[in-house]
Parts: sequence; structure tokens; C-alpha cells
Amino acid sequence: MNHIIRMAAISDSEAILNIYAPYVRDTTISFETDVPDVIEISRRIAEITAQYPYLVYQIDGEIVGYAYASKHRPRDAYKYDVDVSIYVLEQYHGSGIAYKLYDCLFALLIKLGYDNAYAGITVPNDISRRFHEKFGFTLIGTHHKTGYKFGKWHDVVWLEKTINEHSDNPEPVKLISDLPNEQLEDILWSAVL
Repeated sequence: MNHIIRMAAISDSEAILNIYAPYVRDTTISFETDVPDVIEISRRIAEITAQYPYLVYQIDGEIVGYAYASKHRPRDAYKYDVDVSIYVLEQYHGSGIAYKLYDCLFALLIKLGYDNAYAGITVPNDISRRFHEKFGFTLIGTHHKTGYKFGKWHDVVWLEKTINEHSDNPEPVKLISDLPNEQLEDILWSAVL
């Protein structure tokens, strides 16, 4: 079996949507209430990849999972922070793919100069919470009854992970396109070994 992690492309929109749609349609893991279309997924990929890593995991050419970073908050002082998201096809839960995607994502975020990562998890979602805690995230708080879906209110817990040393004089963060191609490829390849 051929396993690779690579940067997402607009042409991956349909495969990414196929992974994401059940999370929207059948769960409270995503707070979207309507499944977006391929055009919207394409727009999101373009917007995110203009600055941040957006990764897909392929097995024999089929995309089975993806992970990405995005803006945490709009104010400039938050520029060293990111929110992270990860989605994997259900049949690959527990296979290690999520760990490999996050290993790669965080290696890239460190190189780009980000210091803090945040993840919001709808309660209950013990699998995701345990996964993030094993990956070094710690609980920082709960937004109570913050999302209304499927006829009821849901809490969201927020977790954080420090991914770089905090400097008194931090260098500016880089765009994903600023990373030298050779360095990017080394990180992508080493994550699946």
C-alpha cells in the first residue's frame, strides 16, 4: 500500500467533502448544519492554503483524511496562534493516520513560526479529546451551550498546545509558500515513514 501526505489542492475538494459531509450531516462534531458544496470546499482550500498548511493523507491514491491550520482570532497580536482541525474517514479511525497528519502539520507550524495551537471539541467527543490530550493538548475551558444543532444545545471544550518556545522578540510568521520546497517535501515524506 502506498501512503503519502501532501498539500491539499483544489482538485481534492470532492474527496475532502466526501470525508467531511457525514460529520456535518450525522454528528455534532461540526457545527455546520448544512453540508457545503464542492465550490465552497474549493474556496476554503484556496483561502487556507494561501497562508497555512492544509494536508491530505492518501492510501493508494484515495484521500482518507485531512488536517489543516487556520486563523485563531482576527486581531494582529494573535498572529502566532492557529486553530487546528482534523477529519478522517470512519473506517480509518484508530489506524494512526490522524497522528501522522498531526505530526506533519505541527512540524510545518513550528517551521512557520507559530507558537500556540487551539482545538475546539464538541462535548461529548471523548475520542477526539483523548486523541488531542495524547498529542499534548491541555484543557483550557468550556463554552457552555454555545452551539445549537439537532434540537439541542452543545458545549465546546477548548484545548491548547504550545508548539514553539515563546520569544520576547518573535520572528514574523511565514506563509506556507515561504517554506523552501525541499524542506516541505522532507517534512511530508518523513511523516509517513
